[in-house]
Formats: sequence, structure tokens, C-alpha cells
Amino acid sequence: MSTPPMTGQMTAALPLYGDAATLEARSHVEGPAHAVSVGAVSVSYPLAGGGVRCVLDDISLDMEEGEFVVLLGETGCGKSTLLRLLLGQERATEGRISVSGKPVERVDARSGYVPQKYSLFPDRTVLDNLTMGPLTSKFHILGRLRPSFRTCRRQVREEAFRQLAHMGLQASDAGKYPHQLSGGMQQRVAIAQALMMKNRVLLMDEAFSALDPATRSSLQKLLRSVWLETKPTVVFVTHNTAEALYLGSRVIVLARESREDACGSRVVLNRKLPATGMTLRTHGQQFLDLAEEIEAYSRGDLRPKQPSTMEPELVADGGAL
Repeated sequence: MSTPPMTGQMTAALPLYGDAATLEARSHVEGPAHAVSVGAVSVSYPLAGGGVRCVLDDISLDMEEGEFVVLLGETGCGKSTLLRLLLGQERATEGRISVSGKPVERVDARSGYVPQKYSLFPDRTVLDNLTMGPLTSKFHILGRLRPSFRTCRRQVREEAFRQLAHMGLQASDAGKYPHQLSGGMQQRVAIAQALMMKNRVLLMDEAFSALDPATRSSLQKLLRSVWLETKPTVVFVTHNTAEALYLGSRVIVLARESREDACGSRVVLNRKLPATGMTLRTHGQQFLDLAEEIEAYSRGDLRPKQPSTMEPELVADGGAL
């Protein structure tokens, strides 16, 4: 659900995040702030029998406007915890989180969110799911009595239909309820729901993991197309290394130095990827070598060469690692 996230017909580029001129003007107003900044963040939870369990330990990261950052790591390494911190659903034990140069203290309109399970309201139609967020953010109950509400509602509905087409869905799907849609269609609507809010940052937590391989591949292509077209800042959590290399412009691996609970995860790999995306077919042995390296770091078989604040290394497009 957005904060209160190649098939079919494609529309012209939508002004979801602003054109180049808008982004340039925005940068002059807001200064050189990173899209997302994580500064020396640690997260610990108290244990029932006493003591604490450290999940994240001294994480420092900066993510630039328009990056597609993929978080990888084994189950329990804290990927989803870090995503919830960025969203504002959780607070760090130590350190700071900021989006667009401002601290994250609660869930707000700066970040959209697409979870693993479909985030649609079951008692509302697809169209109502898409329009509810923008209308609620602009008009409260009494505000809907204003004449401007009707104009805004018409514009939001038009945008919703454009988003449906952009997601490869039909206008007739707007009147359906979530239970009448397949899993892939529901997740397309969930992505459209997040984009409707025009968020600066899009957070996605295992968004495709519940889908069958064919549907997952289709949505990967769709998401990459949307990202290339509009360039939001995306933070995407996955367990799938091939998915990470195909989607991401940068991959970050979290891992523990020890299997013991007392040791929290740190950044063990921070690697920029080719802008074209990487697949086995297009990159061959380079793809296989990098996938093997990422999985070795995830298991803890390899140690980082630099601290967790390391600058991302670059993988040359088509070159050797």
C-alpha cells in the first residue's frame, strides 16, 4: 500500500516524478541532499530471558536520486528491518535515517511502499484503491464539500486510468474487486497505487516473491520499464540474486560476521551495476561470477575489504569484474 509501492499497452511517459527540468529545479531548492541517507544505524531488540539481539550494526549508506538499490542477504539479516526504518514504521536504536534531507520520524508521503502480500483494500474496487490515497491526502471529510473536490477527483480518476494502462491492465479492471484479480494483477495495481502518490522514494519488500515464475518475470520487466522511464529512487528487497542483477543499478549485501545473535548485520558488499541491467544471456560469465561472489558474501564466506561506509565499487558493463 502506498503511504497514508511490459506487457500490455504502454502509454506516453507519465509525469509521476517530474521531468528533467523539474528535478533540476528541485535540486536547486533542496540542495545536494541524498535521496536516502542512513547514518551509523543500529537496531537491537530485548530478549525475553534478558540481554539484547542486535539485528543491524552500524549501517551507513547514501542513495542518490534515481538509483535502483537492491538489498540482498540471507533470511534474518535485517533487510526488511532496514526497509521499515526507511519507511518510518520502526525507529533505529542508534543513528539516523533521512529522506530528501529530512529525518524520517514516521510514515509520510515521501516514500511509497509495496509489500510482499498484496496491499489492496478488499472491500474497494481497483479504481477506489487507486484514488483513495491522493484524495485523502488533499481533502479531509469536510474538504470534500468544496467545489474544488470534484475537479480534483476527476483529475485523480483520469490519472488512475492512465496508471492502469501503464501497468498493462484494462479500463474494465477498474470496477473489479481485488478477489476478482489474479496475484500478478493485484501486484500491478499495488505498484500503480504507490505511483499514484508521486512519492520521491519507492520501497519494495519481496514484492514479487509470491508470484509464479512467468508472472514474476513479466513484472520485473514492467518495473524496470517504469524505473527507466520516470527514475524514482527505488529500494528493493529480494532473496533472488538473478532478480537483483537484472533490476538494480546498485546491489548492497547485508550479512553477519558471526551466526551468533549478539552480532548484527553490516554492509559487506556495495557494488554498482551496469545501467543496462545484467542477465546470464547478455553478460555470460561476468553474471555467473558476480552472482557467485554475492552469494558468498551473503553466506559470510567472504569479508568486506573496507568498512560499512565504503563507496560502491563499479562493475564495468561487459568488462571483467
